[in-house]
Amino acid sequence: MPAASVEKTIEAVWRIEQARIIAAIARMVRDVGLAEEFAQDALVTALAQWPEKGMPDRPAAWLMATGKRRAIDHLRRAKMLDRKHGQIGHEMEIEQMHGGADIDAALDDDIGDDLLSLIFTACHPVLSPEARVALTLRLVGGLDTEEIARAFLVPEPTVAQRIVRAKRTLAQAGVPFEVPRGADRAERLASVLFVIYLVFNEGYSATSGEDWIRPQLCEEAMRLGRVLAGLVPEDAEIHGLVALMEIQASRLKARTGPGGAPILLADQNRGRWDRVLIQHGLASLDRSEALATRRGPYALQAAIAACHARAPTADETDWPRIAALYFALAQVNPSPVVELNRAVAISMAFGPQAGLDLVDQLVDVPELKAYHLLPGVRADLLAKLGRLEEAAAEFQRAASLTRNDRERAVLLERAAAMAVRPD
Repeated sequence: MPAASVEKTIEAVWRIEQARIIAAIARMVRDVGLAEEFAQDALVTALAQWPEKGMPDRPAAWLMATGKRRAIDHLRRAKMLDRKHGQIGHEMEIEQMHGGADIDAALDDDIGDDLLSLIFTACHPVLSPEARVALTLRLVGGLDTEEIARAFLVPEPTVAQRIVRAKRTLAQAGVPFEVPRGADRAERLASVLFVIYLVFNEGYSATSGEDWIRPQLCEEAMRLGRVLAGLVPEDAEIHGLVALMEIQASRLKARTGPGGAPILLADQNRGRWDRVLIQHGLASLDRSEALATRRGPYALQAAIAACHARAPTADETDWPRIAALYFALAQVNPSPVVELNRAVAISMAFGPQAGLDLVDQLVDVPELKAYHLLPGVRADLLAKLGRLEEAAAEFQRAASLTRNDRERAVLLERAAAMAVRPD
């Protein structure tokens, strides 16, 4: 296999497996910063060795075993071998018996999920809410600082500083690597849900790169959400989040064309929507609404997604209900992005001018200055009103702000179409 192909394969395996590797190593060293460092060492070793020696039969197990050997070396150097001797010996026996294939299963705790432990550790209250989310997206979602910065709508150096400080703070505080129980679990649950939601969103609409969607991130977020739902079955918002993710994920196969080009919601072939996922999502939404005295932000967003899922065609979408749900969402979770989405719903329910009036009120909001969807939405509304020259300029501005190659191409195509569109 050519070296370039080997490197692409390594990158693909790493993107899929890195969170599991970091989580397994973190269980050993009890330090997420060190765990990420040792996992990165395994990646660097693979990049150096595999192009020359060839791909191992089980590349993920190879990366896992190499990262763990780095951790074992560290424990020995730190003179912690006696305390860790039983654990290390057990792991080495497992590797000899199973070639590393069953490492994760053998090391599971009573909850049964290292990744969940990693998320709860990264969401410890010793960290600020912003640091919790940034660190978890880095460790679990595999996002780089630029991607996280765009997800947060904050400068990249700010995110980098948050991550470095968060790792240092967790290490200095001696935060245990575990899924907490009782009051500690409830305290961290809101942050955990938000992190899982952001990981899903990065998979559903990638902030940068060549691909518009990253289904593996969506699948991982849904898996973690389902684990949480089983862990805390009485929490309405967990079921709301699971419902939201499942209904949204049902559209993934219809969101891109054969070449990977984005397909917007109104143009999607609804026959390609995953009806099984929709039914699962609607059932989760029913559970959430049965448990809640008042719907939270995830349940409200799931209700919005359900409106789309229940509509046989785009023209049959209940936009007045969606606009009302966005109004309710703005009451419990006010944000400029929610207002932008509400403006879209208003435009679909009551006409483009009504939507544009709301969007124009958001133009000077600082959090949206570099948010490409603001000029993108404004361009679409201007086009519907026949203000084509203004629409073209807004589409071009949106294209200049996005970091996703696929999305940029679509926006530039729409800008060009404004010049040839008949009056």
